[in-house]
Amino acid sequence: MSAPYYDPYDYAIDADPHPSWKQLRDEAPLYRNEKLDFYALSRFRDVMTASLDSELYSSAYGTVLEMMSDEPNESPMMIWLDQPQHDRLRKLVSRAFSPRRIGELEPRIRDLCRNYLEPFRGKEGFDYVQDFGAKLPVMVISSLLGIPEEDHEQIRIWTDGLLHRDPGQLQGSRKHEEISQQLWGYFSSYVAERRKRPADDMISILIDSRVDMPDGSSEKLDDTALLSFIGLLSAAGNETVARFLGWSATALARFPGERRKLVADPGLIPGAVEEILRFEAPSPVQARRVMRDTKLHGEILPEGARVLLLTGSAGRDEREYPDPDRLDIGRNIDRHVSLGYGLHFCLGASLARLEARIALEETLRRFPEWTVDWEEAEMVHTSTVRGYAKVPIRF
Repeated sequence: MSAPYYDPYDYAIDADPHPSWKQLRDEAPLYRNEKLDFYALSRFRDVMTASLDSELYSSAYGTVLEMMSDEPNESPMMIWLDQPQHDRLRKLVSRAFSPRRIGELEPRIRDLCRNYLEPFRGKEGFDYVQDFGAKLPVMVISSLLGIPEEDHEQIRIWTDGLLHRDPGQLQGSRKHEEISQQLWGYFSSYVAERRKRPADDMISILIDSRVDMPDGSSEKLDDTALLSFIGLLSAAGNETVARFLGWSATALARFPGERRKLVADPGLIPGAVEEILRFEAPSPVQARRVMRDTKLHGEILPEGARVLLLTGSAGRDEREYPDPDRLDIGRNIDRHVSLGYGLHFCLGASLARLEARIALEETLRRFPEWTVDWEEAEMVHTSTVRGYAKVPIRF
């Protein structure tokens, strides 16, 4: 057997990283990639421990491998901050994700699902991601932000383009720069409009809110901070849910017995959402910078090292989950790390779970059985999210 190897930019590995991840867990739980200059943690316990220890595993140097800096970054992006800056901003943004505001979205999400899915009744099939999974979350998060409906699809296209990476591409390209200018230009004009004419949406809430400062004073967010929030919420809200829905379609096709259980008892769907998240994490790789030498698995993880927390691997660790390569919607899942853990637990987790539950309810109500046209299925290629761009299903 060859030595353990993992490269997050390798298309062949990305198509099915689970054999590589298992070999890492078994033979190299502290893995070192000399060529790309990173370490990786693949076991559940190690990933969980690192996620909880933000003082040792810092996010302040970036959380995407190819975007990491040598010095703490100046970004107002919340996921690229440690305490106490992170906590001040998270407290602010949590207002926009209040249980009341999220709960009010349920009728809107259900209507969107019905409108997307109903036209395919009686048809031979459709592309579950292109025609549904990629459209639903951009409509939901953009509605929450207050972005006009006619612009939702363009936001999704720009976001997908920014995240795409070719094999071995560690830096952004001219195309990435052009897309970034278009996206941030759009958001800038949007913020300017909301400053003049506030509305009942997330951006207006953020514009009107104040951040508590260390000296006891408070101040409003400037445009740079606002744009960072909008970009983060838009990208995260679009990509992770779209990838989750693609994994739902493929996983339930591979395990039709589990799908039949959900059709017979939709009350099992919330648990199925957690099991699918464990089975295939939409965001399987998180980067951190190690702040001091630490001993792990008999080796030294050195200060300053870049380390990848393989949340996708952690979900398949047999040390935590019996028979982990089998989808089991009745599995008792006390915890998983697919939505992050600790300081950087996904801010929009409640919204993502709501979208996922309703999407599966409405899908299974109309289409209790399907197969996947695997020859036509197509994956996205980024170093941050993993999943399908196209999942043609047939009835």
